[in-house]
Amino acid sequence: MHDTDAAQGLLSATRVDLPPGNPDCLIEAVETYALAVPLARPIADSTASLRSWIVPVVEIRTADGRVGTGISGVHLGPELLCDVITNYYAPTLVGTGSEDILGTWKRLYWLPTHWLGRQGTVHMALGMVDMALWDLAAQRAGVPLWRLLGGTADVIETYNTDGGWLSLGIDDLVRDLTTLIDRGWRRVKIKVGSPDWREDAQRIRAVRRAIGDGITLMCDANQRWDFSTARQILPVLEEVGMDWFEEPLHADDLEGHQRLQAATTVDIAAGESLYSYHAFSSFIAGDAIRVVQPDVTRVGGVTEWQQIASQAGGRGARLVPHAGDMMQVHQHLVGTTLGEPEPLVEFIPWTQQAFRDRSVVRDGYLERPQQPGASTAIDPKARRDWQIRGVGSTVGLRS
Repeated sequence: MHDTDAAQGLLSATRVDLPPGNPDCLIEAVETYALAVPLARPIADSTASLRSWIVPVVEIRTADGRVGTGISGVHLGPELLCDVITNYYAPTLVGTGSEDILGTWKRLYWLPTHWLGRQGTVHMALGMVDMALWDLAAQRAGVPLWRLLGGTADVIETYNTDGGWLSLGIDDLVRDLTTLIDRGWRRVKIKVGSPDWREDAQRIRAVRRAIGDGITLMCDANQRWDFSTARQILPVLEEVGMDWFEEPLHADDLEGHQRLQAATTVDIAAGESLYSYHAFSSFIAGDAIRVVQPDVTRVGGVTEWQQIASQAGGRGARLVPHAGDMMQVHQHLVGTTLGEPEPLVEFIPWTQQAFRDRSVVRDGYLERPQQPGASTAIDPKARRDWQIRGVGSTVGLRS
């Protein structure tokens, strides 16, 4: 083990006097690193072109030898998440108990880092730590996380995003989507957000003609349009029976989302770019979105995700998490709250080989994991092959 000197120097300054709790649950070390998992093919939406998906990782080791793992998913900048955990969160964690998950969440949230960001990097790092603590809790209970949370054991339907990329021409787009349908998916999503919305209208109509009316179709603009542009495409979306219109506008434009939702029968969806239950509360209460898409890697982990899910259920909104975690944690979280008439998970398979316990999807339906924990443990081979050099560190108790 190697120690980060700066982080070790903060240990005494940030130590919190807490009841000792179970000595086996004492946090002895916090390690961070990141993987760059190569994609099977280059992909693009209206915001980015990608050849790999980056998975920042935190591993929290306790006195009994258990390791809880938290993850995130980013296009770039994994060192920023790792640095927040190493330099600010780890000194507060090491030497304390891992059982007080909510208390730990609040203590980390209200560190001085709160002034640097109540969303984005700082908050995502908090989510990674929270996820690792829930992973530890489920391991100690000897059950998968969904069972610890009281979830249903039923299989969960998925919808597939990995065939509708904006980088595909119409023929390839149709071919990809029909291939997914032939493999069992009954719900698929395509990307929109071209500079000229008429190009997207053409793509949408071509897809609907090819797949027929029996397949559920969604679309995602990744925030690339203004209100006027998004408003113009609404008649096309209604014409083809679009199930939802995702991230049509800038994520912070509450009023714009409200006006757009009021103008259409198509459900407006958003959430991957909202980072707190406060933000979700405003959008849900204001009827700005009717499909709520919290991402456990963008909000403050499992703890905050549950809070958002309860808000959505209380308002009768659909809860469909965004797959920044590539299903690993969301497969545990859906189907654990009231107000989920049809639990649904986004399927993107990019990082499956990075994990020790991989998701199982058959004919478009996800089978609940059976291994104890949150399904976040990294496969050692994946770490050997894809770890990014120079990113991450370890903070631990000195012997």
